[in-house]
Amino acid sequence: MIVAEQKPLDEIKGLLGEAQTVLVVGCGTCVTVCFAGGDKEAGILASSLRMASRIDGTPKDVTHITVQRQCEVEYIDPLADSIRQADVVLSIGCGIGVQALAERYPDKVVLPGLNTSFLGLPSEQGVWEERCAACGSCILGVTGGICPIARCAKQLLNGPCGGSQGGVCEIGHETPCAWQLIYDRLNAQGRLHLIEELQPAKDWSTSRDGGPRRITREDLRLAAEAAE
Repeated sequence: MIVAEQKPLDEIKGLLGEAQTVLVVGCGTCVTVCFAGGDKEAGILASSLRMASRIDGTPKDVTHITVQRQCEVEYIDPLADSIRQADVVLSIGCGIGVQALAERYPDKVVLPGLNTSFLGLPSEQGVWEERCAACGSCILGVTGGICPIARCAKQLLNGPCGGSQGGVCEIGHETPCAWQLIYDRLNAQGRLHLIEELQPAKDWSTSRDGGPRRITREDLRLAAEAAE
């Protein structure tokens, strides 16, 4: 899932500036799971902004609403009336949600209330860890389901390096060595031979060097055209 955390309240207040009416928009998927941008967080943030603005002597009309997903037009189109009445929209969805709202309502100022951090999973209550760098060329099938791009500090495809000690990465912080984890997993599965197969230099063209990426499913496009 996409993991994010809320910006400091003072930073959000600075972004809002002189706006008098603010609509806080939450998202019911990833950022709800990581307790950053769900309906509860949207309500708390709206209340905090109202109280803070009164204390500052410049009271704002702050309301909130939450949609199932901010990243799809069908879920944000029903917000049209509410957005029209607001000076600014404060999205507490991920960066995709912010941009989706800004593209759908280009005449409205849309601001981010969260910092989008990474693709990850909860490792324990209240802790989320990065697991995927969305590089566009997945090799999890030969690394025991452990991603060296996201979890190795050096993004090594053929590891480990000489810096890990006792299964811990040299960057410290008790960060596990990704390649030690890969070795242990493959060894337990009886597939240790895979670690001996050298991976070629990574083709980063599937990542970010070519600008914004796009995936097109022609079958879905044709089906949509046929249904019109």
